[in-house]
Amino acid sequence: MVAIVTMIFLFGMISFVTNLAAPIGNIWKMQPQIAGSNTLAMMGNMMNFLAYLFMGIPAGNMLTKFGYKKTALIAIAVGFIGVFVQFLSGVVPGFPMNFITYLLGAFISGFSVCMLNTVVNPMLTLLGGGGKKGNQYVQIGGTFNSLMGTLTPMLVGAMIGQLIAGKTVISDVNPVLFTAMAIFAAAFIILSFIKIQDPEQVADAAHAESPWNYRHFVYGVIAIFVYVGVEVGIPGTLNLYLADPNNPAGMLDATSAAAVAGFVAGTYWFLMLIGRFVSSLISGKVSSKTQLTCTALVALILVICAIFAPATVKVNMPAFTGASFAMVNVPLSALLLVLCGLCTSVMWGAIFNLAVEGLGAATNKASGLFMMMVVGGGIIPLLQGYLADHLGYMASYWLIALGVAYILYFAVIGSKVSKRVK
Repeated sequence: MVAIVTMIFLFGMISFVTNLAAPIGNIWKMQPQIAGSNTLAMMGNMMNFLAYLFMGIPAGNMLTKFGYKKTALIAIAVGFIGVFVQFLSGVVPGFPMNFITYLLGAFISGFSVCMLNTVVNPMLTLLGGGGKKGNQYVQIGGTFNSLMGTLTPMLVGAMIGQLIAGKTVISDVNPVLFTAMAIFAAAFIILSFIKIQDPEQVADAAHAESPWNYRHFVYGVIAIFVYVGVEVGIPGTLNLYLADPNNPAGMLDATSAAAVAGFVAGTYWFLMLIGRFVSSLISGKVSSKTQLTCTALVALILVICAIFAPATVKVNMPAFTGASFAMVNVPLSALLLVLCGLCTSVMWGAIFNLAVEGLGAATNKASGLFMMMVVGGGIIPLLQGYLADHLGYMASYWLIALGVAYILYFAVIGSKVSKRVK
């Protein structure tokens, strides 16, 4: 049970570390040398996800070579180092060395969360003895993952308070970084004393057919790349938009904008939690194809409506503050984008299931390739930040709309099981 709880906490740490990037990006954005660049504000997120491109397949090889426990311990140690280096960016004097140090820390943290993603899912299944019990533990871990994704932007936003150019610095969020390091250290110590038996290796799939021979898998790999970018880009850019004190529309009170932005972005992740829970209840009766088609269509409508919604039209929406809901006055577009969390919540599992359908022994190779494509969560938000700088925040969401449209195409047409012409 101690091992199970530890793994569930690590499941949460994946989301905790990943979701530090966007709200901390608000701090860097306010530094005089960066001069409000949304592109540079998204660089931490980019470095975090870029690590997946380099670590996706090696992480799977480490699991085979070292086993579950040792790989998990290495991942935890790397995670501690990554967060510590981010902390050092608040100590290193002078730009650009402090910013480079932060980006290095984000990149190292990305290695950690990639390895943890590779370990935690199968380990929870193993500790649960497989079957329904193992799946139940994975669902609990996924729920905790969403909860941490909900709380992280709120905690950082609350600690930042008012964003003031040149005065708000990364050391303002040291308590969050210290908490992350403490959890990593405790998890390392606890896991060191727990005996975990690796499962017997299944039949060697080294000679299995390449998954690239399947057309629907190729489309699915592109879809997962796009999806992670959409999932991260929606709340990440929304956080920058609402917290921006120089926003010409004067969206929020400058004294509370960062906190409110964090709450609103956190509500997006809270709705993802709700969506995953609902999906777990209906997935036995509703197919992945149906779920993905419906959610992609609704998300596309919501994003397009958000783009065209007048900036001056505001609404009161319930924002999850960590303990309860409070009404906050935000642009209508913010509410529409937050609702997308219900849609994106089910997309990862649905895309994966449709993409590996009929692959057989090639599924293991396909899983490693999928992990590499998580890099889309860094590239697409970075491109969106660039568009926000040059075209405006809402115009940047056309990139998100295009991505969701592709996911809809994959759900309706691209997911049909068939082999690609060699």
